[in-house]
Amino acid sequence: MPTMPSTVLRAIATSASIAALALALAAPAGAQSAGRRSGGAAPTDGVEVGERSRVAQLVPAEQLERSAARQYDQVLREAASKHALAPPDHPQLQRLRRIAQRLIPYAPRFNERAPQWKWEVNLIGSKQINAFCMPGGKIAFFSGIIDTLKLTDDEIATVMGHEIAHALREHGRERAAKSTIAQGVTIGASVLSQLMGYGDLGGQLASAGAQLTMLSFSRGDETEADIVGMDLAARAGFDPRAGVVLWEKMSAASKGQPPQWLSTHPSNATRITEIRRNLDRTLPLYARATGRSVDALPPYLSNFGEPVR
Repeated sequence: MPTMPSTVLRAIATSASIAALALALAAPAGAQSAGRRSGGAAPTDGVEVGERSRVAQLVPAEQLERSAARQYDQVLREAASKHALAPPDHPQLQRLRRIAQRLIPYAPRFNERAPQWKWEVNLIGSKQINAFCMPGGKIAFFSGIIDTLKLTDDEIATVMGHEIAHALREHGRERAAKSTIAQGVTIGASVLSQLMGYGDLGGQLASAGAQLTMLSFSRGDETEADIVGMDLAARAGFDPRAGVVLWEKMSAASKGQPPQWLSTHPSNATRITEIRRNLDRTLPLYARATGRSVDALPPYLSNFGEPVR
């Protein structure tokens, strides 16, 4: 096999790095770490986050929401065909819908389109420890997350707030746009490499770079969804300290999780640290919603672990 000239290696390496650069440029202007507002905006009560990513605008919101609605309907039809879709009078579904009714009024704080969404909440019988909220407010919980983790109402509100936050902050729309960018750059690097006679090496390098960069963005999305979900739950009168217990339960249920740097989610310990860091901004919201002062709040008591103060 002939030795690659250094100029060709540099060209391929440059092509491989373009994916990471393009995705980095897609981040919100002036974005800062979770819990801080970009652009020097005046501080407000509750958590503060940067502007939503500009790259998300590459994918029309209405188009994505229509697609999500179709996918959601398909999920429900498949669940119904397997007798796994909870009927309207199911106690756990009614519980979920009551919690959603308390959270949804606070959604417009984080997305001006939220009042236009046709919100839905459904329960699917499955052992999966999972839940989601698609763009447009299409929420589903799997019974496994409620039953296995024995979630309290505060903990369900934490999960639901987190999933709603993904939709409000348009993480799915942003990822769709970034995926398009990464795919285009990967194809370009592959063509360049093949034209130079070195097979698909350029495409492989670009794909690997794009994948790791996307993982990094996904972890950022998860952290942002955690703290925005805390804000929503606290305003609705649910204890934001429930997030600490939730992730302690999740840690106990998810032995052998991959290293944080290769995961699309932050480690459970990292999430708990971030949640605790934002309690000083969310506990006052919870206290106000329940007609108390922060000093008068008792510790959060769950059915797992120690009380959270």
